[in-house]
Amino acid sequence: MTRSLLLPSRRDALILAAALPLATPAIATGAADLKQPFRAEGVTGTFALVASDGGAPVLVDPARARRRYVPASTFKIPNSLIAFEAGAVADADAIVPYGGTPSRNPAWNRDMSLREAMPISNVPAFQQVARRVGLPAYRDWLARLDYGNRDPGTVVDRFWLEGPLTISALEEAGFNLRLARSGLPASERAQALTRDIVRLEADGGATLHGKTGWFVKRGQTSIGWWTGWVERGSRIHAFTLNIDMPQMAMAPKRLAVGRAILKTLGVYG
Repeated sequence: MTRSLLLPSRRDALILAAALPLATPAIATGAADLKQPFRAEGVTGTFALVASDGGAPVLVDPARARRRYVPASTFKIPNSLIAFEAGAVADADAIVPYGGTPSRNPAWNRDMSLREAMPISNVPAFQQVARRVGLPAYRDWLARLDYGNRDPGTVVDRFWLEGPLTISALEEAGFNLRLARSGLPASERAQALTRDIVRLEADGGATLHGKTGWFVKRGQTSIGWWTGWVERGSRIHAFTLNIDMPQMAMAPKRLAVGRAILKTLGVYG
């Protein structure tokens, strides 16, 4: 059986303890092969899922699930929360001016709100926001949120794209669970605004939230991410997936693997 339902380590227990306990049914059990979706797509990676019932995490490749990587654009989730809390952006529909420098994606080259910037992963827009927030506020908020290694380094608009900020799949799933439950040390307003702009779709009484990311840096392994959570009534299952992703052409594989696992577990789809 390739699914690992492990007794939580002390760190895992702290991640899970942030969720309020609920009397909810367990996710699907049995001899499901959770590595099969990775094999089907020809990729190597990990998947971590934590649930609001406080049970043990579901981990594919537990060692990798605990290994920290640069979060890339998945940091747009906490970045939005921090921006709202720091007053750098008034709300999800406030316009962030286009800086005027052409980017690699023509869709980014205009003024837009975070609500518009999130689904197209507008890097320059969030870099503009980061300059408004400033490094002192990031140091404060990354520590408050207990986000990964908490390190924004010295370059305010690159630390989540190139490092030194890193986070593990398990830690990121735990962060998502706290956000979904309004359990972060931040205002309810900021958490609600952030949840709203990462809502992807609804199906069969469940709502899916999520954000992708891609870390690329010369000389280092390129990592593709998909992170989010599923709400079904009072039940929440938060997840994070990462894979080795040397080419952008592999981007659809992140969602293909993640959706297949969520479906196998009976969480979504």
